[in-house]
Amino acid sequence: MESKEKKYEKLKKIREKVLLSGGEARIKKIHESGRLTARERIHLLFDKGTFQETGVFMTHRSTWPGMDKKKFVGDGVISGYGLVNGRKTFAFAQDFTVLGGSLSEANARKITNLQEMALENGAPIIGMNDSGGARIQEGVASLAGVADIFLRNTLASGVIPQISAIMGPSAGGAVYSPALTDFVFMVNGTSHMFITGPNVIKKVTHEDVSQEELGGAITHNTKSGVAHFLAEDDEDCIIMIKELLSFLPQNNLENPPSLTTNDRPDRTEPQLNEIVPNDPKTPYDIQDVINLVVDDGKFFEVQALHSKNIVVGLSRMNGHVIGIVANQPAHLAGVLDIEGSIKAARFIRFCDAFNIPLLTFEDVPGFLPGTEQEWRGIIKHGAKLIFAYCEATVPKLTVITRKAYGGAYCVMSSKHIRSDYNVAWPTAELAVMGAEGAANILYRKDIKNSKNPEEKLREKIDEYETAFANPYVAAGLGYLDDVIMPEDTRPIIIHALENLLNKRQELPPKKHGNIPL
Repeated sequence: MESKEKKYEKLKKIREKVLLSGGEARIKKIHESGRLTARERIHLLFDKGTFQETGVFMTHRSTWPGMDKKKFVGDGVISGYGLVNGRKTFAFAQDFTVLGGSLSEANARKITNLQEMALENGAPIIGMNDSGGARIQEGVASLAGVADIFLRNTLASGVIPQISAIMGPSAGGAVYSPALTDFVFMVNGTSHMFITGPNVIKKVTHEDVSQEELGGAITHNTKSGVAHFLAEDDEDCIIMIKELLSFLPQNNLENPPSLTTNDRPDRTEPQLNEIVPNDPKTPYDIQDVINLVVDDGKFFEVQALHSKNIVVGLSRMNGHVIGIVANQPAHLAGVLDIEGSIKAARFIRFCDAFNIPLLTFEDVPGFLPGTEQEWRGIIKHGAKLIFAYCEATVPKLTVITRKAYGGAYCVMSSKHIRSDYNVAWPTAELAVMGAEGAANILYRKDIKNSKNPEEKLREKIDEYETAFANPYVAAGLGYLDDVIMPEDTRPIIIHALENLLNKRQELPPKKHGNIPL
């Protein structure tokens, strides 16, 4: 019989193997590529000494020839839970040093077990992805593991925050798990996501594309919108994840965490009076408005590099977390297009799921015209934004800074789609369209027959602006709660927000709505 001492020694040796993962040579390669190892990432994420690992000794059951000699304790994924900034969090990290981080039946079970624990305990889950995809040697068993993860991603959606960090490759069907989560982080130069790689694409479509151009961090942050955040390296990525978590509740039954602030709630900002130009065609940066209104000028922007005509992100007002959606006049005049509508709609639905009030800054001339937008379905995609605002039951506040034209006025959290508190600055223009366009349509004959068409047009523009292109007609009809000086925006919005924090609003009984996907 083996002595107790030998059993203890055996455990010690196995644990040493666990810490070495795929071996020192492979760890060295990971470091040379500019990445951290899975275990280093885990320890960087969690508060020191709080991480409790799960499924430590799991290994694969593959009978494929040669796989019996390729058994690694833990089987290529580290999973567990602990505290992140003092709050319970679950996380897993795929280990590229073990069979390329490939997803096996065993390590998929480690992940799904963790997903279930996170859901049952009502705490966020973070996945740090670094994998070549499903393990080929296991065939359908590994695919079953991938699908098991998808199911649990979907069941947890809207219940607990789910965050994905792509910190290496993520290929094949496995990329759909990050896509099912709430936020995707990517690391510049070292992370890649794609369904099919460059070699397959070249064979099938004859397109010659690099791995970076096809599915790199820049591509997915700018072109596809798959990613929400761009990090410079692994450490930067984890710091950003921690910052995001600081705004989020543990689950859908809790409110987001409030913080005390030294930024006075009654602070006025005279600078806001100067931001909107006199010329309605002159752009300005809506982020200047946001920064002057929120606590300490701190705004955590989401998808900053994608569809810049609309700005979304998280901030605080007198310590209360708030989700911000804003048209950006500095890019495409703040017009709504397909990408912008999808970006804003998804963010709104996330905020609504996790009890985060919404503040909308509106300056929108309408939806982007053109055959490309129409043929690609601006009607359907624009309707997603309408659906998201209409369905949201969290407190909704709207500030119209300048233009609010046509259908876009209706869409951007107007009173008519259940916004709670709506105000406008004196510079606001609420109308079916701009004054010049309206004058050209309404008074076309008068202008044409005039001795001085230019002077007549100017006269009719002024006439239309006086009648419609101002906030007072809408306020008189009850579509605005107030017209305010820009400098008073912060105290007025904070007061309204704090009066709405206990809002309770129900949707009609139903299984779920049918958002126009």
